[in-house]
Amino acid sequence: MNGNQTYILFNTVSVGAAYFMLGLSLWLAPVDLSTKGYWAMGVLLLTGSLVNLVKYRTDERISAETTAKIEKARNEKLISEYVGKE
Repeated sequence: MNGNQTYILFNTVSVGAAYFMLGLSLWLAPVDLSTKGYWAMGVLLLTGSLVNLVKYRTDERISAETTAKIEKARNEKLISEYVGKE
């Protein structure tokens, strides 16, 4: 396994353990079932929001990198055409 796969595995196990402990504490909480359901919905909605935020930020970063590569290639082409005219 390379470093990236190890990092992904570690994070996956950590998230799984966190959800397990959260679910166990929710199950053992001395509150009504409706309150437990409300808390569980909050956790699921927060998880969905975080996944969307990370995806948006990743897409934004990739877009910026792609734009920078295109601009660099265009500038290099313009420079090579200008230098080639002499």
